[in-house]
Amino acid sequence: MKDENFLKENNARHLWHPMAHPADSLANPPDIITQGEGVEIVDVDGHRTVDAVGGLWNVNLGYSCAPVKAAIAAQLDKLPYYSTFRGTTNDAVIELSYMLQEFFAPDGLTRAFFTSGGSDSVEVALRLARQYHKIRGEAGRVKFLSLKKGYHGTHTLGASVNGNANFRTQYEPLMPGCYHIPAPYPYRNPFNETDPERLAQLCVAALEDEIKFQGAETIAAFIMEPVLGAGGVLPPHKSFMPAVREICDKYGILLIADEVITAFGRTGSWSGSRHWGVQPDLMCTAKAITNGYFPYGAVMVSGGVAEVFEKDTSGKGAIGSGYTYSGHPVGAAAAIACLKETERLQVKDNAAARGAQLFAGLQALAQKYDVIGDVRGGHGLMCALELVSDRAQKTPIDKKSIGAVQRVAYENGAMVRVSGNNVIMSPPLILSETDVETILSALDAGFKALP
Repeated sequence: MKDENFLKENNARHLWHPMAHPADSLANPPDIITQGEGVEIVDVDGHRTVDAVGGLWNVNLGYSCAPVKAAIAAQLDKLPYYSTFRGTTNDAVIELSYMLQEFFAPDGLTRAFFTSGGSDSVEVALRLARQYHKIRGEAGRVKFLSLKKGYHGTHTLGASVNGNANFRTQYEPLMPGCYHIPAPYPYRNPFNETDPERLAQLCVAALEDEIKFQGAETIAAFIMEPVLGAGGVLPPHKSFMPAVREICDKYGILLIADEVITAFGRTGSWSGSRHWGVQPDLMCTAKAITNGYFPYGAVMVSGGVAEVFEKDTSGKGAIGSGYTYSGHPVGAAAAIACLKETERLQVKDNAAARGAQLFAGLQALAQKYDVIGDVRGGHGLMCALELVSDRAQKTPIDKKSIGAVQRVAYENGAMVRVSGNNVIMSPPLILSETDVETILSALDAGFKALP
């Protein structure tokens, strides 16, 4: 490994960072993370912090999960790669598919299609939704509906259903046939409605209105995150997703749950769909499926959708999607070990407890600092603070100020993520009470440092 001086000298010079302006990365070199242990990360200067970002929503079991590391090493020795395209498979992926159908049985999901990550999973789910209707003789169902503020990866079809202009504007024109409805976001919405239950009703009404306007016979699927993540941690009212499920059933539209973030315990339930008591038709997973140790994902398919494909005799059910690394044996071995450890530790319970502690602490900070306009959370270990320069007008705080909060928090022991005017937290699900207090005290220092 190159020394510290080499790393700092070449930082951001020869690579472009995702979700960043290349010029900004050069002017403000990224923190160089060189080690991880438990729920902490260590930078090139030896500075240790609690990782309140959890890698990128994905390191649920922390950085010292020995069973997953051992499984990866053992599989590399046994079979480092082979394709699962038609005609071949591997033992690890067979075992994993069995485990996943057991894990997601309460969600009504019985089949797995493996991918290389979250964006891949979204892309495949959207494609399968269109194909499902074609097999059934409804080839006109090609459109997609989604929520504004929703995030569904960066592939072109995923970006097309994204509800955030930051991931769309510079890449337009995107795919036609993608339409958006208002998100159940009480702090900011076009209805000026602050009551979450009433807002949920208004958003569901907007969904049904859009379906009628487009024509139900033209719509393939509605895709949503059970709790909107990258858009700023927006938990809907508990009535929202069940009402969406009812509307989709009414009009013959598939419901795709994007659970790249929420699957495997983050909400305090094993899946976000289960958290709201809903069974989706398709579920997108990735991230925590291997604890972030190997790029992997899976689209989970309901029994009803699977039956349409598996009983097809026309040939239209042949799947024309797949990736070189779909069903990769090393990733499968990692996922098997990760799933076993996830269930052994019952991390959903700690996510609920520590999430409640973090949420309460953030609410206390909001009482102390006017710059905190909104506190969101209350559903496991995913929370956000929306920062404003004027509470009455809800004016977003400037980039420099929120950057200063993040920097001081980092210096005081907690890595948090900044997205727009939001401070987002998604720490590992093995977080301790003391770790939560470290995050809160670091944020307190960050806000105290503002002029």
